[in-house]
Amino acid sequence: MPRMLTGWTHSMATMNPDTSSSVTPADQPESATQATATATRSRPRWRRVVVATVLAVLLLLGGGAAWALNRFVVQHVEITDVTAYEAERAGAESSASDDDSADEADDTGTSGTSEDDASASPQVTITTHTYGEGDQAATYYVADIVVSDVTQLRAAFADNAFGQNIVANTSSIAADNNALLAINGDYYGFRDTGIVIRNGVLYRDEGAREGLAIYSDGTMAVYDETATSGEQLLADGVWQTLSFGPALVDDGEIVDGIDQVEVDTNIGNHSIQGDQPRTAIGMIEANHFVFVVVDGRSDDSAGVSVTELAEIMQSLGATEAYNLDGGGSSTMVYEDGLVNDPLGKGQERGTSDILYIVADEG
Repeated sequence: MPRMLTGWTHSMATMNPDTSSSVTPADQPESATQATATATRSRPRWRRVVVATVLAVLLLLGGGAAWALNRFVVQHVEITDVTAYEAERAGAESSASDDDSADEADDTGTSGTSEDDASASPQVTITTHTYGEGDQAATYYVADIVVSDVTQLRAAFADNAFGQNIVANTSSIAADNNALLAINGDYYGFRDTGIVIRNGVLYRDEGAREGLAIYSDGTMAVYDETATSGEQLLADGVWQTLSFGPALVDDGEIVDGIDQVEVDTNIGNHSIQGDQPRTAIGMIEANHFVFVVVDGRSDDSAGVSVTELAEIMQSLGATEAYNLDGGGSSTMVYEDGLVNDPLGKGQERGTSDILYIVADEG
């Protein structure tokens, strides 16, 4: 019998800029407090050490192990300071934009968008839900997000660096970037393909799969990476891209055949089938998003299939939705607290990148 959606269990966190107070995990009842226990910020170096040790032993046995060590453990850093890299490009684009804006103002006498509209704080509400019943039940967490400007939805890389095999816990990356709310991203660092645009900057242009584009007008759409280029996407006003998949919901309808999709064909990530921990992003309307994280592979939460994840996203009102990296990577962090329970152990697994909502600096 198919599992059924049930109502949410409790509300965990709300931030509303129109009120003088906000509800935080510390203000919740005990069950909510437990769900948002403070995240451990120590980076998963022990995992890297164990893997490196095993592969180093295998290295003595043949060249294949040397390849594995280089492919999955050794860091390949392409950009050492992402913050500076983005600032440099933003400065160049700002200069060009200022020149264009000055020309438009001379022609029309208008000055564009109000600064007050662009600076309003994001609104975030987190709730906990259950999908299914009995030993097939799965716990999932929904962050309903309204931003005044899509630039409040940002991305960040582990260790502020871009490349392969660079990882840190979601909570650590979030803390480094003063995030209000964060989820794991697409684990771009596991592969060397895909179009990677983050915060309006192009990092990689190797189209390979079905990607997701988030535009500067606050909308998002699924696209074929192999049919375009990163430069063209930037010209079209893309703010973020994600390269994992598959698409879950398109134009309000669940996408057919998604349980048979293979995201990668290399070692360790052949398919995304079966009941698993999941992470997804959806759009309800422009500048109104939902982040969803599903716990799984534990006695308390079975996880969900990709089709079931699509059903969840559709039930939340998402007109577009996209699957991100899952499994042990699936993590949601609010302020400095771990919202979900990864693999039923309350411990994060390192990832290469996050999506996050900026904290109100006021």
